[in-house]
Amino acid sequence: MATIIILLVVILVGFFIFRNRSIKNPFQPDEKYYTIDDEFNAKRKERQDEIDKLLSKIGKNGLDDLTEKERKRLDELSKK
Repeated sequence: MATIIILLVVILVGFFIFRNRSIKNPFQPDEKYYTIDDEFNAKRKERQDEIDKLLSKIGKNGLDDLTEKERKRLDELSKK
């Protein structure tokens, strides 16, 4: 009877110690992107989305509606 109680206590202690740790898959990389191509494509999409946002603002309200910061950013993005 005492060995069963000791075993249960050990199991409960082990459960509480290890419950917050996630089991990691050693074959899955930790990075957000799996390859350089994935990273490049994600950054290109982010740039394109930002350009589209600025261009739609220009289309709705005209070029004068852009702030100086937005104009510089549009110029930077259009050069890439």
